[in-house]
Amino acid sequence: MRDAQVIRNDIVNQLSSVIDPELGIDLVNLGLIYTIDLDDHGICLIEMTLTTIGCPIADYLVQQVKVAVKQVDEVRNVDVQFVWEPAWSPDRLSRAAKLALGI
Repeated sequence: MRDAQVIRNDIVNQLSSVIDPELGIDLVNLGLIYTIDLDDHGICLIEMTLTTIGCPIADYLVQQVKVAVKQVDEVRNVDVQFVWEPAWSPDRLSRAAKLALGI
């Protein structure tokens, strides 16, 4: 079995392929991913937030996260949970995202 850090990096890379269609930036650089946990049974928990509660594309993003993370061989299933604490703010944006958004 591969090293846990290598697997986690693969999961992060897959999450980086999920683009918020409204902002054109991936979920990782937007700072929307809070927790990544893969258990011994291949179940990956992704705790994430949204830029706003009631985001109209929430279901779309969940589906895209599941599809992306399942590309990692060790992942059998993906559980996406939304968390609202701490609340998302532009401070969570990566430097690249801030540049892309002109912040």
